[in-house]
Amino acid sequence: MDVARQLFAKKGMENTTMNDIAVASGKGRRTLYTYFKSKEEVYTAVIESELERLSDKLDEVAAKRIRPQDKIIELIYTHLNMIKETVVRNGNLRAEFFRNIWMVEKVRKNFDEDEIELFRKVYTEGKEDGEFDIDNVDLVADITHYCIKGLEVPYIYGRLGHGMTEETSKPLVAKVVYGALGKNMLR
Repeated sequence: MDVARQLFAKKGMENTTMNDIAVASGKGRRTLYTYFKSKEEVYTAVIESELERLSDKLDEVAAKRIRPQDKIIELIYTHLNMIKETVVRNGNLRAEFFRNIWMVEKVRKNFDEDEIELFRKVYTEGKEDGEFDIDNVDLVADITHYCIKGLEVPYIYGRLGHGMTEETSKPLVAKVVYGALGKNMLR
């Protein structure tokens, strides 16, 4: 996977062949075709492995013993920072990511569902603790996920919060998020 990711990042998916992947990984083409029918399947597996990294990081944040409202803010920034780091780290894969957005969306479906479930758990925890005033946890989890997803491209391109650092933007983001959760949570 890592060899394929590096090739896709350097040459792009269109300019990478199954033979390139086989040679670079030190495997025969037949071995490669045993696991993957096409380079598109390899590309999909690369995207899945990148999303798995992001998912693992989000799980780490969700497991922290911090206030639910702080967890939400950290989940938001972890998501955006990991997506940006992944896209930037992968060079030409960045262009492929945007050119093949529907393929990425298809692969990303499971990740999206897992992230929404993570938000549900944190919102439920906060509601049960009396920290959040939420009538419909499922809807708020969906909205949060899709808002963050909608911010990915502007965040990657640095068009969000011109000149602001994470340190200076966090209190503003927290104010928006906490206000939406129905309580004054800035303590």
